[in-house]
Amino acid sequence: MESARPVRGGTLRYFGSGGMDHIDPACAYYAFDHQIIRLFARQLFSYPTTLDETALRPVPDVAAEMPTTANGGVSADGRTYMIRLRPGVCWDTDPVREVTAADFVRGFKRMCNPVAGAGAVAYYTSTVKGMAEFAADYRAAFADIPHPAAAQLAEYQNSHEISGLTAEGPRVLRIELIRPANDMLNILSMMFASAAPAEYDRFVPGSPELAGALRSNGPYRVTAYEPGRRLSMARNPAWSQETDSLRHQYVERVEVEMAQVADREVRRRIEAGEADLSWGSPVISKDRRVLDADRHLGYALNPYLVFNLRSPNSGGAVRKLGVRRAIAYAVDKAAKVKFFDEMNVGTVTEPAHTAIPRGNFGYRPYDRYPTPGDRGDPERSRRLLADAGYPDGLRLRAVYRDDAVHGEIAESYAEDLAAAGITVDLVLAGQSDDFYRILQDPAMAEAGEWDLAAAAWTPDWFGNNGRAYVQPMFQSNFAAGTTNYGDYRNPAVDRLIEEALSEPDPERAESLWHEVDRQVLEDVAIVPVMACEPTIPHMTSARVRNALPMPQIDRWLDAANLWLDPPD
Repeated sequence: MESARPVRGGTLRYFGSGGMDHIDPACAYYAFDHQIIRLFARQLFSYPTTLDETALRPVPDVAAEMPTTANGGVSADGRTYMIRLRPGVCWDTDPVREVTAADFVRGFKRMCNPVAGAGAVAYYTSTVKGMAEFAADYRAAFADIPHPAAAQLAEYQNSHEISGLTAEGPRVLRIELIRPANDMLNILSMMFASAAPAEYDRFVPGSPELAGALRSNGPYRVTAYEPGRRLSMARNPAWSQETDSLRHQYVERVEVEMAQVADREVRRRIEAGEADLSWGSPVISKDRRVLDADRHLGYALNPYLVFNLRSPNSGGAVRKLGVRRAIAYAVDKAAKVKFFDEMNVGTVTEPAHTAIPRGNFGYRPYDRYPTPGDRGDPERSRRLLADAGYPDGLRLRAVYRDDAVHGEIAESYAEDLAAAGITVDLVLAGQSDDFYRILQDPAMAEAGEWDLAAAAWTPDWFGNNGRAYVQPMFQSNFAAGTTNYGDYRNPAVDRLIEEALSEPDPERAESLWHEVDRQVLEDVAIVPVMACEPTIPHMTSARVRNALPMPQIDRWLDAANLWLDPPD
């Protein structure tokens, strides 16, 4: 008989294609990473795993309480946070050691490292006093050191401070802001803002050596990791349920087997009881239980075309506005929808026309490059290409990933561009982890390793999330780990972002985010291709109970709240 109450024990088994781009919280920016990192790294605030709208609002995690003006946690002007830490949250060190405010300061500093930095560091540099200066000085100090040693990085971090971050004793963190931020708790809930123990000073951020020496303050700890092949986790004996209201420790172990297999093989294994959850591309539950509330969450851009504005290829062709506009008119967006329909994922997919898709703060209907039926306009593209100086066409290099439908998407847009006179050389970058490592490496962009790529973007949070599209994708930020992959920069856009962040009136702020949207499309920083409903009913094995989706992690299921019945 199935148990309605939690059952302890058993090994939760993931199986599927794709790897992790990083396992280091300072630089990991991918849903696969985050569903694992959530199990061993905690933040000041995080999201509860629930089936209603409370899942969208951060609550205390390592923080002892919600900061308010009444309890002294937020100053009257909204510019200073005094965050008290929960006692008893410990690292799995020998001996066990409590997580401190200094560990969170270290975590913030590690985001700025010049080797593998945080993809959304702009959330923090535009909000926390002194962090932009710290990040810029950190990069400058190592500009002529291509492969800095861990000791060099640690020495810099430990001898320089972020003026707006102060550990006032072991259990109080003081954060001073440049301006009030009504999404501050969302920013502090991101994996980037995880605490980092002193032991991490011995390793280069994002390095294989660190991956083999991770410390945990969550319910599980990593016991083995082979990138692209497997990952193992076991219960963390230093964790206690009394200190964590968001996670549980029901299963004994977590095993992830990564293999380049088709979705049908993943489904077969789950149906046969040989695996419990899919890893990588989603495998959809046949009963398709989708919460109606999910239908109103912000849509994702998946995919959008991004241009490498540093590329020297074909005389720097994609640096020219006319070429990018030709490409914007060339893409047959309607044809791309069918690939997702054929995946039969049970979600809404539609042609995208805006950088901020619907359901997100700042969205307004707008189509700067309309074509009949969203099928593309190759003749107009050819004329624009000729006007840009390429009457006989040109050749571009596109990197793509070969998981889910992304291979078919790449071939499809290459055909669209070929009809407009642009030959696209498709270069396989492997699975998503390899693909995004290329896009986030400025050196590869400058070397012309790619001219364009079809990337995807899901908002980091829902509700008041205007910056969750605009800042990471379009604010000037060409450093290791960037998610402004092609180095788009426009001072007018940067000013609009700063103005929107400073605007206290929500309606005015939303108008400013829309102005950014219009400007980046005028510049053709990207070509929106499709907008996807961020709701996927994932398949599980018959023994999985309490499988709850996490909206902030692409609706993947929370391994810290499910159990297995029978356990093995």
